[in-house]
Amino acid sequence: MGIVAGLDSSSEFTRIVVCDTDTGAVIREGHAAHPPLPDDGGKRTEIDPQAWLLALGEAATGGLLEGVQAIGVSAQQQGVVLLDQTGNSVRPALVGNDQREQTAAADLVDAFGGRTAWAHAVGSVPEAGRPVVKLRHLARTEPENARQVAAVLQPHDWLTWQLLGRPARRTTDRGDASATGYWSPATGSWRPDLLELALGHQVVLPEVIGPAQAAGQTPEGLMISAGTGETMAAAFGLGLYPGDAVVSLGASGSVSAVHHEALTDPTGTVTSLADATGMYLPVVRTQNAVRVLRGTAELLGRDLPGLSELALNSTPGAYGLVMLPYLEGERTPELPHTAGTLAGLRRESMKPEHLARAAFEGMLCGLADALEVLRVRGVQVRRVFLLGSAAELPAVQALAPALFGAQVLIPSPADYTTLGAARQAAWALGAAEGRLTDREPPHWPSPDCRVLDPGDDFHVGQAVRQQYTACLLYPSDA
Repeated sequence: MGIVAGLDSSSEFTRIVVCDTDTGAVIREGHAAHPPLPDDGGKRTEIDPQAWLLALGEAATGGLLEGVQAIGVSAQQQGVVLLDQTGNSVRPALVGNDQREQTAAADLVDAFGGRTAWAHAVGSVPEAGRPVVKLRHLARTEPENARQVAAVLQPHDWLTWQLLGRPARRTTDRGDASATGYWSPATGSWRPDLLELALGHQVVLPEVIGPAQAAGQTPEGLMISAGTGETMAAAFGLGLYPGDAVVSLGASGSVSAVHHEALTDPTGTVTSLADATGMYLPVVRTQNAVRVLRGTAELLGRDLPGLSELALNSTPGAYGLVMLPYLEGERTPELPHTAGTLAGLRRESMKPEHLARAAFEGMLCGLADALEVLRVRGVQVRRVFLLGSAAELPAVQALAPALFGAQVLIPSPADYTTLGAARQAAWALGAAEGRLTDREPPHWPSPDCRVLDPGDDFHVGQAVRQQYTACLLYPSDA
């Protein structure tokens, strides 16, 4: 028996959990906030990476890490730390989904021969937020800073390197590398030509190590595992296997699933990522999820629980009322400049409860379409883990199984990203001690879940999907 820790440095907080190596039971935990967002309420697009270290120190106070033998690090993926020849930061780290980068993304797509060429090269197409796009944007807007860049790390890479005392060797893992836009999941190798296309010159990139390998040991003897990005850590914390998918309900939505091979999608709809176990994690994103519910709730003068209650007073299909939920444009399908649509307006359907129901059905049908993108490319989906605070809404739980056509699991509240980082640390420790192999992660118990089956509602859900699909006369993307 031993104890390990998992650390997650997200966009707003640093969280640490300390777990039993054998059972995964949480022994203690800590957290600390990152600096507040800009006063104008905008998104954070840059931050001094030293703030992550300060938050780490604050989260670990009170002897939190006492007795810990290994620690795993996960962190936000849409970020780059730019180092000069001496290993110091050239400028604050670039983070988040900065929409000012859209021009740089379009430039990169054209410069390499189009979306299909990118999809075949690295399993994804450049878009705002990706490290490769941030580098292109930097080269265009801050050429002097760009020329000083000698090495590029992602947040989890930089934190791991700092914890190890800034050694000559810098590492990353295949999961986080696959999110850069200049590493190929299919070949398992960097594409320095694509990084040079973005930044204008070659730089030093970290060594990609295996899921069960250690990045090194601190001077005090604490083992640091490979680490990974937040998406991969959460999947590992949930204990996903082939046949499992995750639908994440934020303002926007994402659908991911464990798969045995890297996917190549010439349209760029699927982002082909690697996971934290040696397998793959294809992702499809939608631009609209909970923002659809919030917008409808505001229109009807309700909060989200009130909107859910109202929706359940309607019937499947909302009396023929269909909402195409493209309130912020859409990325699945690729319609960045379109708007939402209400179809099927009749006098009998023009009631608050039917509009509420149409909002839930429209949001979930959009996510079901994203699931279908994976299914038609050979990804098995038998169980769907539903994450996000909106997953607790009764209307979501009532409608999702039939609309998704799969068993839906609502995991009990927990920080699965941090737990995934801790489980990875336990794997590295077990492999180093000969108790585990590089193909055998520790068998921590599956999370407690509420299980919802489609049951007799399956055919009703499919009829609602057909009604939704019939309204997809995709508007002009102009």
